[in-house]
Amino acid sequence: MKLDLLYFAWVRERIGLDGETRDLAAHTVGEALTALSALGDGYASAFAEPHRLRFALDQDFVDADAALREGAELAIFPPVTGG
Repeated sequence: MKLDLLYFAWVRERIGLDGETRDLAAHTVGEALTALSALGDGYASAFAEPHRLRFALDQDFVDADAALREGAELAIFPPVTGG
């Protein structure tokens, strides 16, 4: 399934990209993280603790069990705190 992926904060720093388009064998956000983790050390490091991440699918917050759809935009980022 082709997805537009956006990475923010330390996720972006570990992967070395702010975004990319990938064709992944995944049906949920969690499966996408598993597939991405297999792409190399930076990806594995970024997604090693998925419970520390938040997700937005087409700009709506979702959980890791959310279903993906072809061409969706998946943003992956750590929780944001204000100040």
